[in-house]
Amino acid sequence: MEPRTPPTDPVAQYQQALALHQAGRLDEAAKLYRAMLEPFPGNPLLMAGLGTIALQQGNLDEGVRELEAALLIEPDQPMALSNLGMALRSLKRLDEALERLDRAVALAPEFAEAHNHRGIVLRDLKRLDEALAACDRAAALNPGFAQAWNNRGVTLQELNRWPEALASFDRALALNPHAADVHSNRARVLRDLGRLDDSLAACNAAIDLDPGYAPAWLNKAVLLLLSGNYEEGWRLYEWRWKDPEAAPATEFAAPLWLGESSLAGKTLLIDLEQGMGDLVQFCRYVPMAEAQGAAVVIEVSRPLVPLIATLKGNFTLVVRGEALPHFDVHCPLMTLPLAFRTTVATIPGDVPYLYADPARGAIWRQRLGPKSALRVGVVWSGNPAHKNDLNRSIPLPTFAALFELPVEFHVLQKDIQPGDAALLSRFPNVHVHAAQLGDFADTAALMQELDLVISVDTSVAHVAGAAGLPLWLLLPFNPDYRWFLGRSDSPWYPTATLFRQAAIGDWRSVMAKVAARLKIQHEPGGGSATEAGASWPFDIPPRGDSPI
Repeated sequence: MEPRTPPTDPVAQYQQALALHQAGRLDEAAKLYRAMLEPFPGNPLLMAGLGTIALQQGNLDEGVRELEAALLIEPDQPMALSNLGMALRSLKRLDEALERLDRAVALAPEFAEAHNHRGIVLRDLKRLDEALAACDRAAALNPGFAQAWNNRGVTLQELNRWPEALASFDRALALNPHAADVHSNRARVLRDLGRLDDSLAACNAAIDLDPGYAPAWLNKAVLLLLSGNYEEGWRLYEWRWKDPEAAPATEFAAPLWLGESSLAGKTLLIDLEQGMGDLVQFCRYVPMAEAQGAAVVIEVSRPLVPLIATLKGNFTLVVRGEALPHFDVHCPLMTLPLAFRTTVATIPGDVPYLYADPARGAIWRQRLGPKSALRVGVVWSGNPAHKNDLNRSIPLPTFAALFELPVEFHVLQKDIQPGDAALLSRFPNVHVHAAQLGDFADTAALMQELDLVISVDTSVAHVAGAAGLPLWLLLPFNPDYRWFLGRSDSPWYPTATLFRQAAIGDWRSVMAKVAARLKIQHEPGGGSATEAGASWPFDIPPRGDSPI
């Protein structure tokens, strides 16, 4: 569109501004919107246009102010409500975002884009069935709406309905084959389905289309790490800092340390990122940094302070959010494997490197009393807010098949859902200690008094592995990258034995294998809890979801 003298007719002027806006000529459109506001101050359509442009240019706060002001004057603007909803979503104000989007679809039931946006927010709120219904509505209203099919695929993926998710991504690409985000999302679901070569090809297709698209690089990094290509995988994993869905990197005046320079005589800050299990796993690098002559300061989550303090060395612990002492260089926690040039062959796997407090252990020994049966700690679910919790956690009715065995079980997780508590109460051999588990040092001390820990992929499992305790780790078909594929052992945690789903969502067969091995374990001469599972009698059929 060539610039021309703005028409004097207000309707024609607005149509020209709208055309500039739709053509992506945002500065010109904003200039014309503002010019029209002079003779028409407080016009809600013009204000909404300016608010939308501010959002498109990344000025979220300004965009929200403009749109809210426009909606105060004219509340019934579906487009403004939809755009405001997505802006509020970007600001993590999800309930407010959903309220605006509900209003938008109530005003304009045929507005496919608002239904699509509503599906995204509902997915953020973990209301996945409702999110899928909203995506379906958007796609039904506009079958050619590629982003609705893409959003539908992401929602289906979070529901662990991976073949359907793949079909939805394929539909989106048929409509728009040049969408890098869809290729990247498709790569993730192909990885979940175990189609690693196809996943890599999809990552590369996304990167070819948009070389700066961080999620595609990050997907490729995770795929390489899962496959054991640590040299390239850890390098590409640094793309996480450019992923808009990831937490931003903390800005420091001190330079980033990536292993190229000497640490002798320097103070290194290891800044905390991601989850508590990651901190337990990667704090093992602290002694390695000290061995290079560094004084180490490490940020930690408060519940892990007493446990991380048992790590060998002379480091300084600082709770995340508290004032940091002086440091010369810094390295984010998950960058340590890159900085130390870790390969699969050089994973620092010496355990234990974290230790239970003997005084707390004595308290637990007294609480547990005389031992009369095999003592096994159990964790069947993690934090429900975790983005992958639906995949990694096991429904308690499925897990509870173990509780029929003549074994003394001790629950190691603090958060227990009301329905789970009712089921647990039916098993007198299951002991719940949620009220006594104040922090992870308590958890480690209790585990030290047990014979075995059986856990899904949570921070508790990491604590057991770091403490060198016998661990049976229960993994989904598409595990986290750190567990590799096809292995029953872990070079990160040598005392761990890995039990994997053979098919998507098949926890029954996993629990049957665990029960079979546990039956051998509690019998006299049953062998070590850390033995590999190759010779286990895995032919015992599943007994059903629940013993009751």
